[in-house]
Amino acid sequence: MKSIILIGITLLNISYLVSQQIPQYSQYVKNPFMINPAAAGLYDAFDANLGGRWQWAGLNNAPFTGYAAASSPLKTRSTPRYSNSVRINEKISRTPEINTGRKKHAFGGIVVADRYGAFQSFYMCGAYALHLPLTKNYNLSFGTKIGFSNNSLIPEKAKVLSETTDYAYQSFFENGNSRNIMDLGAGISIYSKNLFIGVAADHLTKDFVDFGHSFSYFERKMHFNVTAGYKINISSDWSITPAFLVKYMKPSPISVEFTLLTDYKEFLWFGVSYRNKDAIVGMMGLNINSKLRVGYSFDYTTSRINKVSSGGHELLIGIRIGK
Repeated sequence: MKSIILIGITLLNISYLVSQQIPQYSQYVKNPFMINPAAAGLYDAFDANLGGRWQWAGLNNAPFTGYAAASSPLKTRSTPRYSNSVRINEKISRTPEINTGRKKHAFGGIVVADRYGAFQSFYMCGAYALHLPLTKNYNLSFGTKIGFSNNSLIPEKAKVLSETTDYAYQSFFENGNSRNIMDLGAGISIYSKNLFIGVAADHLTKDFVDFGHSFSYFERKMHFNVTAGYKINISSDWSITPAFLVKYMKPSPISVEFTLLTDYKEFLWFGVSYRNKDAIVGMMGLNINSKLRVGYSFDYTTSRINKVSSGGHELLIGIRIGK
């Protein structure tokens, strides 16, 4: 019985390695820069996020992702603290508006540490985005990011049936259990104050460019995602945002996620997502003050993994300065 459980957990980790080389982010609507470099500098402020994701909680060696990301337009434009048309209690901190109709350059950076089973990776990149006005109300942005990733095997966590006959296991120790690879990504987005549509790609160079003397085989696959959403104002206080995220990596099946977020006075938000054949997600967050915000989401696993996992947690802490 123990052998069956061990093999099952090993297969889960291998499945994660093959089908999810890019970490999952349940709060993608509130944190678009993590999935598309074209979203760098979306707000006219220095925008930084620190997050952690615990996937498949309760499972030994379950995936964990920690990340930090920040972006800012080259020049920020000061805006009044209060709108002349809408007065709110000064204790409430609203989400800043997305401004369109002008050109701007933005820069940013991302650091991600990802651990899954006997494998771990460290990723760091710099990003640039160019925002161009299509009309007064719509902008088109192009983004790119370049960096490197270190992928490694943790020997003490690697369990195989036979170390002498498992050639993949032997290869890691003969050729080095760590490898540094250049990583290139790009994206495009059309957006307004209420609408966003984006397409992005990661691992465009796969593992063609590497650094160091290791020849271990960490197969990198190109990843593609398409996202879109539209904010619908119900009243002066309430709005809803239906959105979706589609992800694809050959040869894995297409992953589709539908999300519905509700905002109250643009300072408190909550919502739900459905990720096909994977999870139902509940989430909420708020602006604590004019600079600090926090978000939390819980993934209830709907696949067979829920027999050994109690779900997943994601915590996001954000800072905006200069809005």
